[in-house]
Amino acid sequence: MEKIRVAVAGRGNVGKQAIEAVLAAPDMELAGVVSRRAGAANEGAYKTVGDIAELGKVDVVMVCSPTRAVEAEASKYLAMGISTVDSFDIHSQIVGLRAKLMGIAKANGAVAVVAAGWDPGSDSVVRALMEAMAPGGITYTDFGPGMSMGHSVAARAINGVADALSITIPLGTGVHRRLVYVQLQDGADFDTVAAAVKADPYFAYDETRVTCVDDVKVLMDVGHGVSMSRKGVSGATHNQMLQFNMRINNPALTSQIMVSCARACKRMAPGAYTMIEIPVIDLLPGEREGHIDRLV
Repeated sequence: MEKIRVAVAGRGNVGKQAIEAVLAAPDMELAGVVSRRAGAANEGAYKTVGDIAELGKVDVVMVCSPTRAVEAEASKYLAMGISTVDSFDIHSQIVGLRAKLMGIAKANGAVAVVAAGWDPGSDSVVRALMEAMAPGGITYTDFGPGMSMGHSVAARAINGVADALSITIPLGTGVHRRLVYVQLQDGADFDTVAAAVKADPYFAYDETRVTCVDDVKVLMDVGHGVSMSRKGVSGATHNQMLQFNMRINNPALTSQIMVSCARACKRMAPGAYTMIEIPVIDLLPGEREGHIDRLV
């Protein structure tokens, strides 16, 4: 079996876990890592480069960049005819990003899988399945308690912030509180920083509390979780109650889902897709018949 050659772009929390997930995949080969720190010593079974052209043939790039850099990064690789997977996490902008990448992907014979994390991503698939099971009703998604990688990155980008951690606290029925801990740069004004955090689109729609600390690292814990519930109607039958819960290491699960979507890229027609558009069986390695026999 010819292995899928996968490159990892970025060496942050998700990028480091993505490297491990690709190395553990039976049907994949790590082509290398694309990073601004290309001068750093290569580690173990892979090399780090500044330009993907240095890696030779690459089938899929896992774009492990902050969400606000995803569109530019994914567009660059798709224009080269290389498929991409990203973990873009601003829910309200996913439809627009998918539309923008669709034309580039189709024009260059590539596949883009957009928002392939756990939420949006695998949780989106669960929500879709719940709605298929009980078409009438309401689904509530409660995150945490735990670290939000996207929110933490957004807080770190605020002027005057040396480091930041955003913790999501579920209040129930899909309502959340954001606890943001900031380590200030020398001379930064806390009130100015706190106001900028609360005004950022990542935080503007939730209750957000900002606290100044001396060292963010002593608070760091990348654990997270989700609890989803749907109370609805199947046909004419009311009071159908569906629940899904998990407690996870945030970057590890995000990168594993991206690896599974990188596999699906090889089985799809050129274009841009979200996870609810991908047959679940295409996320698994190996032949379909074996999975059908084992899982159905």
